Amino acid sequence: MEAQFTTLGAMIGLLIAIVLIIKKVQPAYCLILGALVGGIIGGGGLDTTVSTMVSGAASMMSSILRILTSGILAGALIKTGSAQKIAETIVDKLGEKRAVVAIAVATMIICAVGVFIDISVITVAPIALAIAEKAGISKPGILLAMIGGGKAGNIISPNPNTIAISEAFQQDLTSVMMRNAIPAVFALIVTILLSSKLAKGDLRVTAEDLEKNENHDLPSFFTAILGPVCVIIMLALRPVAGITIDPLIALPVGGIICTLATGNAKNLVSYTEFGLSKVIGVSILLIGTGTIAGIIKASALQYDVTNILEAMNMPAFILAPLSGILMAGATASTTAGATVAAQTFSPTLLASGVSGLAAAAMIHAGATVVDSLPHGSFFHATGGAVSLKISERMKLIPYEACIGLTSTLVSVIMYLLIK
Repeated sequence: MEAQFTTLGAMIGLLIAIVLIIKKVQPAYCLILGALVGGIIGGGGLDTTVSTMVSGAASMMSSILRILTSGILAGALIKTGSAQKIAETIVDKLGEKRAVVAIAVATMIICAVGVFIDISVITVAPIALAIAEKAGISKPGILLAMIGGGKAGNIISPNPNTIAISEAFQQDLTSVMMRNAIPAVFALIVTILLSSKLAKGDLRVTAEDLEKNENHDLPSFFTAILGPVCVIIMLALRPVAGITIDPLIALPVGGIICTLATGNAKNLVSYTEFGLSKVIGVSILLIGTGTIAGIIKASALQYDVTNILEAMNMPAFILAPLSGILMAGATASTTAGATVAAQTFSPTLLASGVSGLAAAAMIHAGATVVDSLPHGSFFHATGGAVSLKISERMKLIPYEACIGLTSTLVSVIMYLLIK
């Protein structure tokens, strides 16, 4: 397709969006305005710009529908106490001596079964704070364990970013999730090593940090895990038995099973409303993301980037992890960054002979490297979960980048070995 907009226009539009996001303007509006300005500056004209924005947003609707229904599972896991029960069980089984390992693994699993990464950290935080106080672990140490575990779980989860990437490359969701299983394990190992180092720091958990914890009746571990297990089984039927159950069905069914199994049938409606409140924000964000992705995709950017890589004698597949890293850093969001990268560069990557599954995995892993910069909500939500000041939270960014870079490098190595 012939480019409708210039690379300069697309980049200026993206830069405007980034600056406004840093200024704390609502991200969806930032992306929409950036797309509009970028399209006009890029020479498309007002009519062409608006129609391209609308087409870009429309291309996100299948992902948004699946994300909206995933809220039923997320709401059930959180409101029934299932997520907390899973976390507590893992921590109890691994013991206080392996506190860092337990916290990282617990957050990884909570995120991997479909809870958003920021919600996973917030869910595990009260448990992590309590065990950290007993074990004498620093707050930066436990927070990095949760964030790193969440990053590892995020690239193997049916979360919005995974759904959006699988849609962009027209790949089976389960296959995209499983492709990054090995990178996730390596990310977890690096998380444990780095968190163990930080755990010896002086910034310890105090009684004031623990006052925020709330105790309530939790379901049994079996009933807590039943919903997520059913989701995994349903999604696995396609690669295992050739039976396709779309995430649009599997995710809400898992949430309903979780609600019924824990004896909360009467609360099903309120739980689904809560779940919707947790996914509506990211759904709206993806509409804004779609508008600017449409402009970038219709610009000469992908061709110019490809030409630069060729001039530097770099292989085409490098575009996958590189675009994930840059776009997630620009938007300070795994979901937005991965979506923009996938929507923009999927045609180029596929035309270059890179398999859709491998490209999706590399973009996804790359989107976890610098996705937690201060102009995004994840930075502040996770810091607040353990009462860290902004200056203290900033010190964790290089460690988080190392964890994301680990999964990215392993994902790239897997592509080189198995294509």
